[in-house]
Amino acid sequence: MPLITLLTDFGTRDHYVGVLKGVICQIAPKATLVDISHDVAPQNVIQAAFVLRQVWSWYPRGTVHLAVVDPGVGSARSILAGQYAGQYVVAPDNGLLTFVHHEFPLEALHVVQNPRLFLQTISSTFHARDIMAPVAARLATGLRIEEVGPPTDRLEVLQLARPEFLPAHSLRGAVLCADRFGNLITNISADDLAPTLRRRPGAEVFLDGVCLGPVRSHYAEVPPGEPLALVGSSNLLEIAVNRGSAADRFQPKPAACVEVR
Repeated sequence: MPLITLLTDFGTRDHYVGVLKGVICQIAPKATLVDISHDVAPQNVIQAAFVLRQVWSWYPRGTVHLAVVDPGVGSARSILAGQYAGQYVVAPDNGLLTFVHHEFPLEALHVVQNPRLFLQTISSTFHARDIMAPVAARLATGLRIEEVGPPTDRLEVLQLARPEFLPAHSLRGAVLCADRFGNLITNISADDLAPTLRRRPGAEVFLDGVCLGPVRSHYAEVPPGEPLALVGSSNLLEIAVNRGSAADRFQPKPAACVEVR
């Protein structure tokens, strides 16, 4: 049975997601559609890239992911169809594939250009409906990825800072995005943390200079309303507030500085 996931910033109040599903169902009526999320913050490509990477490991080979957060819709930006570790993705070429591209083996990458696969009329503001959804549906029903358009070895990659190892076994990273609970997810992985915590067992976490204490193992290690840092289920260091929202509490700027020292 074909399996197609949907990841967008469209929300569920309007008709956009329903239209995508209608297009897919006409082309691949036996497909199972899975809503990953439609609550990505509008135009937040970094958040969408993070969510796409987090779900990738949990789906079987042959899954087709339709990922649409597309501030440049209608412009000269390309649309890509990629195959990574046996799964497929159709997305705008705006950095949305960054984390998947970095962390999973690339097997094919093509620019979506074959007009025979598109809807008859193309809106300059809804390529998700007119181009990406039909291509995703056809990939799910057996279309060879080579048929979507020419191969490419180029794609847009988000220019995100990598964790920086500092003198005295300290570490500096940055906030990537916030989840629904207001937890601030950083670019510091558990593997990045390990050498610092091994050499400095009492190391503390700082967000823009504000001390959050040592790395905790669970939220209830601090009283309700108190901030903390811990490694979350994504295996990344997160900043949270027990029974509260770190995003509301700290209102960090994009790429806010996080240090472990």
